Amino acid sequence: MFWALFVLGHDCGHGSFSNDPKLNSVVGHLLHSSILVPYHGWRISHRTHHQNHGHVENDESWHPLSEKIYRSLDTLTRTLRFILPFPMLAFPFYLWNRSPGKSGSHFDPSSDLFVPTERKDVITSTLSWTAMAAILVGLGFTMGPMQLLKLYGIPYWIFVMWLDGVTYLHHHGHEEKLPWYRGKEWSYLRGGLTTLDRDYGWINNIHHDIGTHVIHHLFPQIPHYHLVEATEAARPVLGKYYREPEQSGPLPFHLVGSLMRSLKKDHYVSDTGDVVYYQTDPELKKNDS
Repeated sequence: MFWALFVLGHDCGHGSFSNDPKLNSVVGHLLHSSILVPYHGWRISHRTHHQNHGHVENDESWHPLSEKIYRSLDTLTRTLRFILPFPMLAFPFYLWNRSPGKSGSHFDPSSDLFVPTERKDVITSTLSWTAMAAILVGLGFTMGPMQLLKLYGIPYWIFVMWLDGVTYLHHHGHEEKLPWYRGKEWSYLRGGLTTLDRDYGWINNIHHDIGTHVIHHLFPQIPHYHLVEATEAARPVLGKYYREPEQSGPLPFHLVGSLMRSLKKDHYVSDTGDVVYYQTDPELKKNDS
């Protein structure tokens, strides 16, 4: 349910919750601050992700590491990034410090994530996040830390794991290797068509059909409640360029296998080339097995 709140705030960030930017901002802050996400900080970096999806260097969310950056990582960092359950706990750390090879924080108004005119927005979101954190500390004193852990702490970490799993699987784990682009080979359309739809069984409705991810990347202004019908309309147009999602049973257990297979083989891409594919580090695969 935390993830469902996140998706509604995500609509606010895209301007698809309301035609009124102020209402989007107010609702987005209420929803995202309640689950410890800095609304504007995340909204802006997510905008960067959408504007550069599928680009090796410029993408922002779960983008591939170049071989040079990958080789520069210490063993512990490689383990934390590619061996379960650690990648599924990444989101709060990403908010604080982004991904390897990038600098800045979603909480810092002077971060290179933002342009100067966005700094006031980032300060507002960081203050809202801080206010929520203070409320949680107060609740910890009022109801006791164990009660707070049960009612908020554990749901929060389940939300983090679900968020990391869902966002990762929308860009990885297809049986067919997905390309990543550089230079003139990249375009908005080509990048968007490397994203994946996923079927989450009965959870689809609970988290607002966010598994319809391809159409969301091509047209992020579509609100969540029109994504299914928009996908149905786009299928015949996209033809072979649309990858049909594997159908789920009541629960999406099949996605666990996709996630594990991808983390075992999708480690880095070549430092050169304008169309590249994930390569596997034999050493990491050996250690994992």
